[in-house]
Amino acid sequence: MTTSRTLRNFRIVLWALVAVVAIGATGLFLFRPPARPLGVTGQSFALASTQGGTFTQDSLKGTPSLVFFGYTFCPDVCPTTLAETTAWRAQLGLTPEQLRIIFVTVDPARDTLDTVKGYIEGFDPSIIGLVGDEAQTTAVKSAFGVVGERAEGFAADDPYYLVDHTALTFLIGADGAFEGTIAYEEPSETALAKVKRLVEG
Repeated sequence: MTTSRTLRNFRIVLWALVAVVAIGATGLFLFRPPARPLGVTGQSFALASTQGGTFTQDSLKGTPSLVFFGYTFCPDVCPTTLAETTAWRAQLGLTPEQLRIIFVTVDPARDTLDTVKGYIEGFDPSIIGLVGDEAQTTAVKSAFGVVGERAEGFAADDPYYLVDHTALTFLIGADGAFEGTIAYEEPSETALAKVKRLVEG
């Protein structure tokens, strides 16, 4: 009987402690919410920018951004996305100082800084192109959780190979944190609503 009462009292005390810890954790989250990682995963990266200098995860801070991964030899997804992102910005009456468009190549074997610069300037000279070597490209793909691999079915020496890559446009807030995505060929009205919310948020 005494043992049963002692066990019951122990359980009450234990659950009370659990409740206190839960309440404390909730209060800590409300008053000091955990910092969101820069970009998507918070992993570091460093790439050469077509606008000069080095672009890192810290460079995402300051201005809302639309970030897209692709390559200059891309036959459809990349030119479509670059045309759409510049159109969204124009439709909303935004300047490059209010919304950046950033193109990251996943094809470092062919895409040099000059190649990417010439490619994106055909859409809008204000687009920021980012280029790295193999290791740097792997790092930035990991930082955003994207895929970018040489497509199967091409000979090793074929200069016209295609690259399978993630076709999402990443929405990055002015604080450098991930805010969502826009799918390839997403209806323009929903895409525009997301971009507007990103800039106003």
